[in-house]
Amino acid sequence: MTLLVRNVLILGGAREFPEPTDVFISGERISAIGNFPNKKADEVLDGGGAYLSPGFIDVNTDSDHYLSLLDYPAQEDFLKQGVTTIFGGMCGASLAPLLYGSLESVGKWTDPNRANVGWHTTAEFLRALDKFRLGVNFGTLAGHGTVRRAITGEALRELTKNELGVLAGTLREALREGAFGISTGLAYVHERSTPPGELKLVADIVKSAGGVYATHLRNMDKGVEKSVEETIALAKGSGARTLVSHFVPIRGAEREYSAALDLIESLPQSADFHFDLYPSEDMLLPIYSFLPEWAQNGGAGRMMANVKDEWFAKRVRADMPAPDEDRLIVAQAPGNDSLVGRSLREIKEMYEAEDSRDALIRLMVAMRMRGAVLYRNVNVAAARRAIASPHSFIASNAPSFAEAPFRGKQLKSSRTKSTFTDFLAMAEKENLMPLKDAVAKITSAPAAEFGLRDRGAVAEGYFADLACFKGGEIRFTVVNGKTAMKGGECGGAGAGKALRRAPRAAGARA
Repeated sequence: MTLLVRNVLILGGAREFPEPTDVFISGERISAIGNFPNKKADEVLDGGGAYLSPGFIDVNTDSDHYLSLLDYPAQEDFLKQGVTTIFGGMCGASLAPLLYGSLESVGKWTDPNRANVGWHTTAEFLRALDKFRLGVNFGTLAGHGTVRRAITGEALRELTKNELGVLAGTLREALREGAFGISTGLAYVHERSTPPGELKLVADIVKSAGGVYATHLRNMDKGVEKSVEETIALAKGSGARTLVSHFVPIRGAEREYSAALDLIESLPQSADFHFDLYPSEDMLLPIYSFLPEWAQNGGAGRMMANVKDEWFAKRVRADMPAPDEDRLIVAQAPGNDSLVGRSLREIKEMYEAEDSRDALIRLMVAMRMRGAVLYRNVNVAAARRAIASPHSFIASNAPSFAEAPFRGKQLKSSRTKSTFTDFLAMAEKENLMPLKDAVAKITSAPAAEFGLRDRGAVAEGYFADLACFKGGEIRFTVVNGKTAMKGGECGGAGAGKALRRAPRAAGARA
C-alpha cells in the first residue's frame, strides 16, 4: 500500500521545508519527502497548502479507565483532532498488570464488570489489544494503585516487607513487558496514605528502567504547592523522569497554583520534569471525589452504603463544600442514563432537595458511586502561563466515546472533542508561542519523553503518523501509513497499534 500526500507545508520535520512539499509513504513508513509531480500511489491526498505535522500525541487519556478503549477501539474523537497516539494507565490505575484479574481500580470511573478480562500480565494485555482494530496507537503505564489495591484489598494501610517485594517485582515485570512507566494516584483513597519510602521505591524502579514516573498530586487546590514540592523532591532523589498529571489551576486556588508553577519553572533546564494540562475549564471527576476526604473509605459499595445511612450522610453533608450547581453536570451514570447531561441544579429540583449538597448525596446514591461528572472549575486564563511553559505537555485527560454508544449514554466535553485544535488555535491567536513550537509540544517533545522510536517527526524512515490542518480544522489524519480520518469522517481502517516501550538506558533521551 502506497500513499502520496501532496502540496503541504511541513511542520515538525527532521529538516526545514520552506516551500510546499510532497510526502510519499510506503507501507507504514515515510519513504521520501520532496516534489514528486509524476509519482503514482494507491491513494493520493492533496493538502491544498495546509500544514502537515507529525500526528499529535496525547500523554494522558482516560479511554482505558472508562473501558471505551475496549468498547470502542476506533477512538474517533482523537482521530478527528489529529491525534495518532494516546497513553493510558495514568493516575495509579491501569488495565494491567492484574494480580487476580480484577479491574476494581477503574471502578471510580465506570463499572469494572463490563469488561471480559482475559489477561493478568502487561504482556498478555498488550497481546489482547493486538487483536483489536485500534484507531490510534496506545501505550500504557503500570498503575501503582492497581497493584497495591490487589495486595491490600480495601484496607488502607502500609505494605509489609514481603508485600513491598511483590509490588516491586510486579511493577518491574510490567516495565520489562512494555509498560512505558509507572503512575501513582495520590489523591485517591487507596493511594493517599502511601508512605514516602514506597514512593521512592517506585521512582527508583522507573529510573532503573528508563521509563516515566507519572503522578496525580495529593492535592490539586489549596495544597498544590506542597504537593509539587513533594514531587520535585522525589524526582531529585530518584532521578526519574517525572510527569505531573492534569496540573490545572482550580478556581479559588490560583495563587497557590502560581506558586507551585514557580517551583517547576525554577528547575534547571536539564531537569526532566514535566506536567500536562488542557485548555478547558472542564474537570472530569469521579462522583465520589466530592465526598470529604475522611469519607472516601473503602470501595464504591462501602462508600454508597455509608452515605445511604442517615446519620453518616448528615456528617458528610456538614463537611462537604457546596459545589456550584450550574458548573456540575453528570457526564456518565452507569445504569442510569436519564441523569446524563443534567446539571446539579436540575438534579436538586428533580429530587426537591433543599440544598445542593443534599442533591449531590442523592446523586451519588443514584449513580452507585460510579461514573463521573463534568465540573467546570478550571481557570483557563490562569492556565495560559502553564500552557506556554517549556515543562508542559498538552493532554485531554479524557476518553473517546462512540457517538451512539452501546454501553450507556455519555456526555462529551470540549476536552474529548477539541483539546488539540483548541490548543493550536490558542497558540496562534493569543501569540502564546510560534506554531512550530506548539506543534513540537504535542509531537516531538512527548515522543522523546516516552521513548517512542521513529515517531514524532515527519522524516524518511519514520512511521507515517501525520496530521494535516489549517485554520483550526483537521483535514486528514494518517496512522501508520493509512488514512484514518478525512474531511471529518473516519474510515475505520483500524491502523493503530498497541505500543511497547523499547528498553533504553536509565536517564537516556530518545
